Amino acid sequence: MHPAGAPVAPAGPVRPSLEVAEIVRRFGDELLSSRVLGFEQRQALEHIEQCRTARLGGHLDVCPDCGHQRPAYNSCRDRHCPKCQWLLSQRWLDSRLERMLPIHHFHVVFTLPSELRRLVLYNRRQLFALLFESASAALKKLAADDRRLGAQLGITAVLHTWSRDLSFHPQIHCVVTGGGVNADGQWVGTRPGFLFPVRVLGKLFRGIFLDALKRLAARGELRFDGKCARLASASEWQHLIDRLYRKRWNTYSKKPFGGIESVHRYLAKYTHRIAISNRRLVSFDEQSVVFYTRNGKTASLAPLSFLARFICHVLPKAFVRIRHFGLYASANVNGRLQQAHALLEQTAASSSVAEPSVEPEADTAVRPDYLTRYLNATGIDLSRCPVCGSTMYRYALVPGCSAPAIAISRAPPE
Repeated sequence: MHPAGAPVAPAGPVRPSLEVAEIVRRFGDELLSSRVLGFEQRQALEHIEQCRTARLGGHLDVCPDCGHQRPAYNSCRDRHCPKCQWLLSQRWLDSRLERMLPIHHFHVVFTLPSELRRLVLYNRRQLFALLFESASAALKKLAADDRRLGAQLGITAVLHTWSRDLSFHPQIHCVVTGGGVNADGQWVGTRPGFLFPVRVLGKLFRGIFLDALKRLAARGELRFDGKCARLASASEWQHLIDRLYRKRWNTYSKKPFGGIESVHRYLAKYTHRIAISNRRLVSFDEQSVVFYTRNGKTASLAPLSFLARFICHVLPKAFVRIRHFGLYASANVNGRLQQAHALLEQTAASSSVAEPSVEPEADTAVRPDYLTRYLNATGIDLSRCPVCGSTMYRYALVPGCSAPAIAISRAPPE
């Protein structure tokens, strides 16, 4: 038996009392019978419904001393699932932090006007991609201007498509370096707390996006279906374009991040976020789903309306919602980005103002497994019995069956 008085592992974090999966199980069939859904949307609902259930199999941890048992079923790993993003975000962060420049970063947000939202719903892949291209092009063009900065920035862009009440609200969140490398191979920093004039940035973004949008329409690459059918008329299309050129587009720069640690916290929280987390659910029944929005306020939607809004944020198959440009682009990882790191190290050597650089891990370094990541994040050791603290044995669970099969390993593996 485990020695008396030995430390006992915590029982684990408190799980949300409600899950999106429960709403899908209750109302998913009704939604499928009342609406025409795309393949990706139907697949996402199916994955969310099955996630961490006996249908996907898993393992059973058993304590050899006190007999405590803890079943753990496999995750669906769907990027739209509220329960499957934490581990992916941690793995992604490990790889990105090796590349992040040890300087302050700006947070810039580009939002499409409401007049374009229905068109985007029918042309997700093309217009989401155009949103990335236009936002990054506007930043890079201003940065390359000698009157502004005259250098190449590093940009990490993340697509968000929702508001707090789950309405469709496409926007790009950009994490932008506070400086860049100029044509002479020198580091050029931005002014403290200021990147570019937001009105100039907004006008440039608007012009780039609308110019590309008109080319897509001229080539017949846009769908004008449903409530967008009227835009197939040349006069209606031109009327929309003229109205969009006259409108001020919502582009703004938030207070810059204080350093690499604040950038890390932001990326950890937002890069793999989905439309709604389980913790935001308050209650649901046959009439309504109640969930938190902002500042403790709540919203209420009919169950089918809730699911309909939720699936609006399912991305096209294989669409990449986190992209990198400039110094952070893949093509510059072994070139201009290394040069930028070297320049900042030289600056740090001559001045104590710059932050210490993040040392890249060696290629041979062992990446932490799930148990280690979970322990580091929560302080909970899943390899130990929460009752007596002994090391637990692990048994396989066959998909569709909750009874244990053969032992597959002892946790943690030797």
